[in-house]
Amino acid sequence: MTKDADTLSEADQCNVKFIVALKNAMNVINGKWKLAIVATMIKQPRRFNEIERLLQGITPRMISKELKELELNNVIHKIESIDPESGRMTTMYDLTESGRKLEKLMVQMAVWGQEHRDHLQL
Repeated sequence: MTKDADTLSEADQCNVKFIVALKNAMNVINGKWKLAIVATMIKQPRRFNEIERLLQGITPRMISKELKELELNNVIHKIESIDPESGRMTTMYDLTESGRKLEKLMVQMAVWGQEHRDHLQL
C-alpha cells in the first residue's frame, strides 16, 4: 500500500482492496465477447468454428484475439489432439478450473440483467 493508503481507516482499506480485486477480475473478463465465449464452453469443450457459429456477429479475428487473451489469463486452455479418422490435428478450447468458477457469476449476471431490463420496461 502507498503512504496515503496507510492513513485510510480499516473500513476504507477493505473497500480499496475490494475495488482492486474487482478491477483485477474486470481486466480478465473485460470486452464485448469474452463472457459470451466462456458461456459457449460451460457444457463442453468447443472448436473454433462452433464458437463462431454460436456467437453470431463476431468476426473470426475477434474470436482469435479473445481466445488468446482468455488463454493468457488462464480462463481457458487449448486441447490439441489428432483426429483418429482423418489424421488431422484438431484444436478444442475448454474452461480451466478457474474459468469454471465464472459460471455462477455469469448466471447471477444473466438473472440480474433480465430483471433489470424488465424493470426498465415498466
